[in-house]
Amino acid sequence: MRRPPDFARWWTLSPVTVWMIVLFLLPLILVLAVSFMSRNIFGGIEYTFSLDNYIRYFDPLYLKILWVSCQLAFLTTVFCLLIGYPFAYIIARSPAKYRNVLLLFVIVPFWTNSLIRTYAWIILLRTEGVINTILLHIGIIDKPLTMLYNDTAVLIGLVYTMLPFMILPLYASIEKLDKALLEAASDLGARPRQTFWKVTLPLTAPGIMAGTLLVFIPALGLFFIPDLMGGSKAILIGNLIKNQFLTARDWPFGSAISIILMALTLLFIAVYVKISKDKAGKDLM
Repeated sequence: MRRPPDFARWWTLSPVTVWMIVLFLLPLILVLAVSFMSRNIFGGIEYTFSLDNYIRYFDPLYLKILWVSCQLAFLTTVFCLLIGYPFAYIIARSPAKYRNVLLLFVIVPFWTNSLIRTYAWIILLRTEGVINTILLHIGIIDKPLTMLYNDTAVLIGLVYTMLPFMILPLYASIEKLDKALLEAASDLGARPRQTFWKVTLPLTAPGIMAGTLLVFIPALGLFFIPDLMGGSKAILIGNLIKNQFLTARDWPFGSAISIILMALTLLFIAVYVKISKDKAGKDLM
């Protein structure tokens, strides 16, 4: 007997399907199509097929921008991991009555627009800002420090913005860690440092990989933090894309760079999935 179609399931999935097609798939197809076109002399689009935008991107200038963007995204990920892992470990090992409060401290920054929080860092780091004023007042420095409009300022802004995205998956991974394994390692004579490297770190590797992915990929494409905290001295791939659309009015080239950035993102996700599958296979053996 033929099973009747499950209309309830289709009606449930249809809003999500329409949402993904209209707001994700169609814009992506549009960007891909425009990337193969050309810019005319008035800043519009010439509807002629061309690969010049992709060939143009391999100019050493643009490749250097991509390299610097990857470096800053990598450093952001490393610093977020170094800061976030101890923080997540402390939260996961805290008494239950304090755990929710500590998690609230991690989530509170999301209640404020990230653009406003970036302006707050500018007030702190600028030449006449809070930090320089305090240091000058107590006599530690003789002249203001240059802490803004450089790569260091961009790195500070990226780490601050992306840190919660590292802490939350790390906390979820550490919180699930079986304490009996740690006790067994201690009973077998392992020192705390050995227990951490041989037991805790390998078992929390999924959280590390998830946090790394959640930090590295957005940090690679953010443009407002380099714009505000780096000034004209920090041009990353996100700024390059934004400038092509809003300043240079070269939408085809901006679309091509966007497609290249999305391809890199998919590559990183594929590597993450491959590592996860390999680790899961080894755990089952």
